[in-house]
Amino acid sequence: MLLGRDTYAKKWIIRPDGEEKVTGKLRYLTDLTAPGMLHGKVLRSRYPHAWILSIDTSKAKMTPGVRAVVTADDVPGMNLFGIAFPHQPVFCHDRVRYIGDALAAVAADTEEIAEYALSLIEVVYEPLPVVDDPETVLDEGVIMLHPDGNLLHRTSLKHGEAEKAFEECAHIVEETYFTPRQMHTYMETEGGLFIPEDDSRLTVYSPTQHGYKDRMQLSRILGMAEEQIRVVSSPIGGSFGGKDELNVQPFGALLALTTGAPIKMHNSRRESVISGIKRHPMRIKMKTGVDHAGRFLAHQVSILADTGAYATLGCEVLNFATEHAIGPYNIPNVDVQGTSVYTNNGVSGEFRGFGGNQVIFAVESQVERLAEKLGVDSWELRKLNLRAPGDPGPMGQQIVQTEGANQVWSKVKESPLWAKRGEAEQGEDQPPWIRRGVGAAMVMHGAGLGLGIPDHSGGRLELTPEGKLQASFGFEEFGQGLYAALTLMLQDFFGCAAEDIRIVIGDTDRVPSSGSSTASRATTMMWRALQRLKPPFVQALLQQASELAGIAAEELATGAGGIHRKDDESGMPVVTYAQLAEAAARAAKPIIAHTEFDYPTTPEGLVGAHYLYSYASVIVEVEVNMLTGRVKVVQTDHVIAAGPVINPMGFLGQIEGGSMMALGYTLTEDAVMQESNYLRHNLDTYLIPTFKDSPHTIRVEAIEELPEGDTFGPRGVGEIGSVGLAPAITAAVRQATGIWVNRLPISPENIVKSIDWLEGVEAID
Repeated sequence: MLLGRDTYAKKWIIRPDGEEKVTGKLRYLTDLTAPGMLHGKVLRSRYPHAWILSIDTSKAKMTPGVRAVVTADDVPGMNLFGIAFPHQPVFCHDRVRYIGDALAAVAADTEEIAEYALSLIEVVYEPLPVVDDPETVLDEGVIMLHPDGNLLHRTSLKHGEAEKAFEECAHIVEETYFTPRQMHTYMETEGGLFIPEDDSRLTVYSPTQHGYKDRMQLSRILGMAEEQIRVVSSPIGGSFGGKDELNVQPFGALLALTTGAPIKMHNSRRESVISGIKRHPMRIKMKTGVDHAGRFLAHQVSILADTGAYATLGCEVLNFATEHAIGPYNIPNVDVQGTSVYTNNGVSGEFRGFGGNQVIFAVESQVERLAEKLGVDSWELRKLNLRAPGDPGPMGQQIVQTEGANQVWSKVKESPLWAKRGEAEQGEDQPPWIRRGVGAAMVMHGAGLGLGIPDHSGGRLELTPEGKLQASFGFEEFGQGLYAALTLMLQDFFGCAAEDIRIVIGDTDRVPSSGSSTASRATTMMWRALQRLKPPFVQALLQQASELAGIAAEELATGAGGIHRKDDESGMPVVTYAQLAEAAARAAKPIIAHTEFDYPTTPEGLVGAHYLYSYASVIVEVEVNMLTGRVKVVQTDHVIAAGPVINPMGFLGQIEGGSMMALGYTLTEDAVMQESNYLRHNLDTYLIPTFKDSPHTIRVEAIEELPEGDTFGPRGVGEIGSVGLAPAITAAVRQATGIWVNRLPISPENIVKSIDWLEGVEAID
């Protein structure tokens, strides 16, 4: 169904945090201040690769207004961090491996003094050869960046005999695809406020997607018990995976404990570019073969990912890319090999789509090329090879059965936009050098962290002393609409009013651990938690109300304002939630329910294999300027099969927002590096799409039906809207111009050169 306001009139609500955000009143964590606050700054490397011969901080320490200078010698615990395993130094002391490496941090009365003090720190380097080409880092004789060498991780996914099957293929397409290093470009750059408390505790107000994991890492670095650290991690001005890792938190925490004063840190955009993680650039070689009927017979893939100087989640991203390199198709003979390597380039890590964007661009492009060789419609070719509901997952694992793949495929066939694909449109109102084309792509995207990776969650419901139904989760609000979604879930589960609800998230002192707000898992986890919490919580509420009102509990139900008689249509509660809270307080019997559980995972398969998948299709119409090579996306149609829609506005926001991020990924964004130095440090040269660049029409259709017996509820859609746009655009460019695109972002210069080449061929013919 279409996500129109009329369709979801009862569920279409204004986001609780919406007005404050659009008016600028909302205080993000980097907006916070405290009395006596000092300012922290970090000294980062001048070189992408060098030995550190000495670090002299004496001049900086003597500068008036400087309160502390800390280096590796001042780290009381582990001088390493990393969400999967500790690998990146807090402070380097013997060697730097990229220009974002930290050597020292300063706390001063003002930001200007802190900046000046950094300039006084004397570091003597011995430059080393720069290792910046992932294609050659494993060659013999290349300097080793880590004791174990330059290889981070290898993956392998095989079934059948791909090499032998190619001999039986009627058509084979072999191509190499290149994807860019994309920046998250969140509105709020990394930062926070770090406050040492009177009771020897530390409070950290800093944006992150996993407050409990931050607390664990900080405890190792600081040599403190986890319980001595409080992490407040919400609200956040955007993340998209980029704040899943620690960033400034170790420095702010060390400076706060050293000075005994609150420390404010906030990266400039340039500092964020240099030190922040990016989407993994990948080189993907694909060889795909079909028989005369168009059935896929063999698929061979080689993935090379540049993880940069440190691991972060490079292993996990490669695992995900390997799993999704087949797309939503049945291929009997598969050989996927993945390699992730270290370089002196900027660190790559978690990013919306998590490796799926790169490989889906490649595999969907292969389908288009094969369809042209066969002389068939590319969408019909997809249908012929589409995975059926009962089929195992890409890694041979058991997965939840859905009709999602067939459903999103069918919706494209019904789309008026897809019907335009056969028309060589130029448009009556368009000049002759503007060409139009339509393309489409399909996506199968796994949710959750995958098999073999701890994916624990929990939640809590309680009746507060004020009579509010309070839901507490360890998730974070970073723009995805969590407050609105949870409000709607609570109203749906308990029939209560928005005024009856209180939500507590993102504070390790006040919420249970719910796991990371990542991997499209938060919506599913909250829904499943409420499924478990509702029976005991409602039972406790009704029992207390029964005692107060003298009415049998089975005749009562939760509702707006309190407990109602089931047969009473007056809308007035027989007992209010406030009255229940007073009674519970008098009896010293708080009404509270807890739950802990694991995200649903497949019982079999390789490490990282997923269990819950969502499906999507996207159609785009583009205009290509044949004079300038510029590509403009005119219209997009998205169809998403991800279960029931909880919050229509949030659903739309996620798909539209993910699509716009993918638009930049496809057309303009590339954090270009030269000899391991970033060439673009700000948004004047790193170009992200603006409202003017967005399609004139964005249509989103949700398929909400789940198979009978599916108890897993709504799937998250934070990522799936960002995955399929790139191959749909490049397919549309092919239809409009006859040009194949194998490198992102699409280069206008290459488009013009290709046009000139095609015209030259036509002239010869």
